Amino acid sequence: MKEKNRKLTTASGKPYVEHENTMTVGARGPVLIQDYIYHEKMAHFNRERIPERVVHAKGTGAFGTFTVANDITKYTRAKLFGKVGNQCRVLIRFSTVGGEKGSADTERDPRGFAVKFYTEDGNWDLVGNNTPVFFIKDPKKFDDFIHTQKRDPRTNLKSPTMMWDYWSLNPESLHQVMILMSDRGTPFGYRSMNGYGSHTFSMINKKNEKVWVKFHFKTLQGIKNFTGPEAEEMRGKDPDFAQRDLVDAIDKKDFPKWALKIQVMTGEQAKNFRWNPFDLTKIWSHADFPLIDVGVMELNEIPKNYFAEVEQAAFAPAHVIDGISWSPDKMLQGRILSYPDAHRYRLGVNYEQIPVNKCPYAVNNYQRDGFMRVDGNGGSDPNYFPNSFDDIYADESYKEPPMILDSNIADWYDRNAEGGNDHYTQPGWLFNKVMTKEEKLNTINNIVSSMSGITGPKRDEIINRQLCHFFRASTELGIAAADGLGVKIDEKMLQHV
Repeated sequence: MKEKNRKLTTASGKPYVEHENTMTVGARGPVLIQDYIYHEKMAHFNRERIPERVVHAKGTGAFGTFTVANDITKYTRAKLFGKVGNQCRVLIRFSTVGGEKGSADTERDPRGFAVKFYTEDGNWDLVGNNTPVFFIKDPKKFDDFIHTQKRDPRTNLKSPTMMWDYWSLNPESLHQVMILMSDRGTPFGYRSMNGYGSHTFSMINKKNEKVWVKFHFKTLQGIKNFTGPEAEEMRGKDPDFAQRDLVDAIDKKDFPKWALKIQVMTGEQAKNFRWNPFDLTKIWSHADFPLIDVGVMELNEIPKNYFAEVEQAAFAPAHVIDGISWSPDKMLQGRILSYPDAHRYRLGVNYEQIPVNKCPYAVNNYQRDGFMRVDGNGGSDPNYFPNSFDDIYADESYKEPPMILDSNIADWYDRNAEGGNDHYTQPGWLFNKVMTKEEKLNTINNIVSSMSGITGPKRDEIINRQLCHFFRASTELGIAAADGLGVKIDEKMLQHV
């Protein structure tokens, strides 16, 4: 309950009166440097904007609950899933990927879908997108890829030339490009899209048995997308459409829900899988690995303060809980390092003490000091381990089984090794077998519209190279894209069909 009739004070608690008038020498004279209140106000104001996220800068968030609806204890010993009916609080942050904080949230872009589960065994962050795959499968390429989605260093403008040059030189991106260029690249707000953990993770049960898993959030509102022209119109009418749609729905108590489902693959199945099961540019067929129901997530609370609870929210794939762990997925391995590092830069080394990131249960470790330490810094307790004075111990029941590796040779493996160069089968399935006639037409129109923005002396080279990828995935797609771009089809394009 808020105190009434509160005095105006400085951050240190000193009451003061002159909040609007500076101290000057006479009514028209210069300002005195001793007017500390003025300096305090401006110094804080000048620092109100923390660095925005390098990616996923534009976003919104909401709190809610996750409720377990199906028994999956044969796969995981995670306490959250220990009993049907178990429930925990969650925070979800939706976002676009490439735009700045003030950009429109209806841009053609993947959407971030990050969920923080506040569990009794610690915070679990499932940090994914609204697509089951991604543009690249090796984290060493991530910064180069993101640079192409940002601004041209010469013009400071978004550049279709940069994007398509990169994609045409990296055929592994084709699967995600196909999704991005479909209407799924412009979802109708955040409530009407699916979310995916995207990566392959692992689950460990009480017998220390491990399986590989993928996580899927299926929207219970139904899938709904903008067409390209509709999204373009909305960008001009309301650049905050997706945020407004979410806030308005929750304020009206029309609480959005998603069903959490998993796919499970055994170690033996992984060895015999047609593709590398840890390749982020590939999916697992639902026919071969059917979805298993887990529970329902409901969003029912808008944060009271956007900055405190959304802008300062920090999600990281490194944050898993007992019974859920990682996999050899190269991109996941890279994100385990890069996400916490980004948070330490943006929010400070003690970012997990910020209330929205803080585990609501006991936290015991020997981390000390650093900027903005606000939890008492361990008091007089020892800051080293082992020691003879405290009772903190390592609970052996949380120990994970060892990871069995396929090789004892470390090298810079070609990303296309061991069958990894099939970049076309799954994108071809997506276009030829999954998309309806209308979805195909919209995808082609979006591709033609985007690629028409390619300029410069390398324009024809970039277009022809990308068209070759389209032809390898689907002759129908290649012909339609070439026709829309006014490109004459030659034997070179057709030789790999």
